[in-house]
Amino acid sequence: MSAFSQIATKSKLTLGLVFPLEAYGGPIPQMKAQEKLAKRAEELGFKALWFRDVPFNDPKFGDAGQLFDPWVYMTHIMNHTKKIALGSASIILPLRHPVHTVKSINSLQILSNERVILGIASGDRPIEYPAFDKDLENRSDLFRDSFFYIKALQGDFPHYTSKYYGKTNGGIDLLPKYHNKTPMLVTGHSGQSLDWIAEHSDGWLYYPRDFRTLQLVMQQWKEALNKVEKDWKPFMQSLYVDLATDAKMSPTSIHLGFKSGTEYLIAHLKLLESYGVNHVILNLKYGSRTAEEMIAEIGEKVVPNFS
Repeated sequence: MSAFSQIATKSKLTLGLVFPLEAYGGPIPQMKAQEKLAKRAEELGFKALWFRDVPFNDPKFGDAGQLFDPWVYMTHIMNHTKKIALGSASIILPLRHPVHTVKSINSLQILSNERVILGIASGDRPIEYPAFDKDLENRSDLFRDSFFYIKALQGDFPHYTSKYYGKTNGGIDLLPKYHNKTPMLVTGHSGQSLDWIAEHSDGWLYYPRDFRTLQLVMQQWKEALNKVEKDWKPFMQSLYVDLATDAKMSPTSIHLGFKSGTEYLIAHLKLLESYGVNHVILNLKYGSRTAEEMIAEIGEKVVPNFS
């Protein structure tokens, strides 16, 4: 079974975690004991670990991700785990050259025994674009150009002319070769129409929304898939969670999520599953307990309900 099929099954929901596996204030985590926690998450049945692409620390944004380069850190965690899926959430296509992106993808797929899932985005921090000499006004075009160049580069001796990133004339080949399909999930809209995402991506990564908005979004996603004659593609989302020690505690709002006991967390996730959400990426940043405690309790009490 591929890593993608392990986390994305129609009418079923699975759970993953995003780095840092840490509860912390401010934008910069300590990144301690992450290897131990990643192994523990795998043992407990979480289906994926997710890595973010954050080139710079923007103090106004308040989130520097896992600090380390996503490809480097994914390789590091790969060597401390065995089978859990390794996902990017998300690689900023306009700010990375497609050749280097494909080189990294192919290398990691082979070295990890095909555990990589590629979340992709146009970026949510405009201040980064000048550092790469990229025009923010062009980010939608840059995203599409990179997307299709990546697709071409995954073939043999590619012949492709990119508007922004160069061209290959069929006389050179990119190694190592990885001929199986690497899933590419678009995050948010990344400057694209939902019809474009439904046609070209392998799934959609979205953000936490209230249930009424989620139902509307899911209906729009289904309609977009119907337009391009696709029966189903997975829908995934992030969710910030602070797990209370009282299992029966009712939810209180936190940024892009809630604090609650395990009983409400299970009920919330079951409702997401009923709406068609296939994978939820849990973020523990705003936790009032340690990540180790929350991962253990979620793994023991929540994950079994979605395995």
